[in-house]
Amino acid sequence: MKENIFDVLMYLFENYMEEEIEIFPDTDVIRTELLEAGFQQIAVNKAFDWLESLSLQGLIQTSIAPTFRIFCREEIKKLDIDCRSLIMFLEQSGILSAANREIVIDRAMALENEDISLEKLKWITLMVLLSQPDEEIAFSRMEDFVYDLVPTYLH
Repeated sequence: MKENIFDVLMYLFENYMEEEIEIFPDTDVIRTELLEAGFQQIAVNKAFDWLESLSLQGLIQTSIAPTFRIFCREEIKKLDIDCRSLIMFLEQSGILSAANREIVIDRAMALENEDISLEKLKWITLMVLLSQPDEEIAFSRMEDFVYDLVPTYLH
């Protein structure tokens, strides 16, 4: 039995979110499909809540001035040094804006009982970028990064 909210999110991403058509054609059908696939009702509900909260983030105004981020104790506990370094790298490389960085951190923190690995954080970032309007280039760059299409050396 699959109990992981992240597994539900990955299933949704791989089967519905990458399509150009409507993200969720009929949530009742999708919920039934998830239950039949072995996901528990509570994980399915939490995954849909996670996605709904993501869609409610709306457009956060991006600051023109450079920003500096200090992680609070809870974030440090949830996001290890590798995850925090990845977030800073993605922002410095222009994949994440300061606003999207905050959404990524928020969505990672929203996965309450989940350990956030580097791989999970990459997928969370990809889902956030997909949900944001006018982020096609950042999404494409992040997709290359997630699928290891980025060269190991940078000039």
